[in-house]
Amino acid sequence: MDAERRKVIVNEIEHWQRSKLLPDQYCDFLLNLYVDDPSKAGGWLGKTTDALQRSSGKAWLLGFGVTSLILLILLYFNDLHPILQIFIVLTSTLLLFVYGVRIRSRSEATGLSLIGASMLILLIGGLHLLRAAGYESWSAAAGWLAFCALLWIGLGCMLRIPLLHLCGWLGAILVYAAMLAAGTESPAWYDVQLFWLPAAFVFAWGSWFFQRWSKPAGAVLLLTSIMLWFMPEVYHALLLPMPDELALQLVIKLSIGGAVMFFLRKKWIAWVV
Repeated sequence: MDAERRKVIVNEIEHWQRSKLLPDQYCDFLLNLYVDDPSKAGGWLGKTTDALQRSSGKAWLLGFGVTSLILLILLYFNDLHPILQIFIVLTSTLLLFVYGVRIRSRSEATGLSLIGASMLILLIGGLHLLRAAGYESWSAAAGWLAFCALLWIGLGCMLRIPLLHLCGWLGAILVYAAMLAAGTESPAWYDVQLFWLPAAFVFAWGSWFFQRWSKPAGAVLLLTSIMLWFMPEVYHALLLPMPDELALQLVIKLSIGGAVMFFLRKKWIAWVV
């Protein structure tokens, strides 16, 4: 087989791999049949090996320099001026987020990983800065988590990232649980149910209402509703004395929830899939 025909076949296989027309392992197997050097195969390992072999000394120097700079910043972060700490946290968050959004169209996994890392830096960095400034109360941490939760919900809806959207509602649930724990003392079991179940019904209705515009958002709201349905038992188990009837409550709610999901399966599957 001549080199020109081999090149056309390799390009076609790589197109199948990028377009997800065939699984990666099949494409890698086919590429190994038509390439002379295994390091030029289309798998991630072959591409990485090829990129390392073709990289210049300048690229290696830049890579080691950036890595060393990040390590130095992490080691001496607490010794820096608070304004410089804030600048580093915000700049890192913004750069990772912008680059993640830009690269997401070419590599979904890489883009989402960078966006997730930027949100994690914002959350952890903000909590660290609050603690360093002397704001160590639960209310300060809850306030920052609430801000991050709202940001995640907004960005998750705007960028169509269901996982980020869901993380926002998880953060909101944690803030609500912290507020309940701080504002109530030894509530009865029915009070705990009333703290959470109305919100579960509201989110279930919201899932049906918003699915006509965005099915991923409807799926996230439905999943949040399911979590809220079981939150009274989780709240009891983690923050309150364990009641004797907790296992019975859980079994009853599992039965009710399972029955509702079964009888309405044609409807909720249609609006989330």
